[in-house]
Amino acid sequence: MSANDDVECYSGHTFAQEPRFFVFNHQRRVVKEMRRLWREPTGPCFEVSADDHAIYVLCYQEATDHWRVRTVGAKD
Repeated sequence: MSANDDVECYSGHTFAQEPRFFVFNHQRRVVKEMRRLWREPTGPCFEVSADDHAIYVLCYQEATDHWRVRTVGAKD
């Protein structure tokens, strides 16, 4: 996670319903595929593949209104 993690989402009936873009290590990435969605006690999480062919986990922290972004590997 970097200090400038930011996520842009589609928000329909709920906030942060579907991530579309995010910043990781000062690089703007486009979400190409939503691989998995789940909810943790702190908020929603998404596993996505991005335009750099890597897999990321994006987790929204509802209490602090911040995102955690981390890479988890390359796409299969």
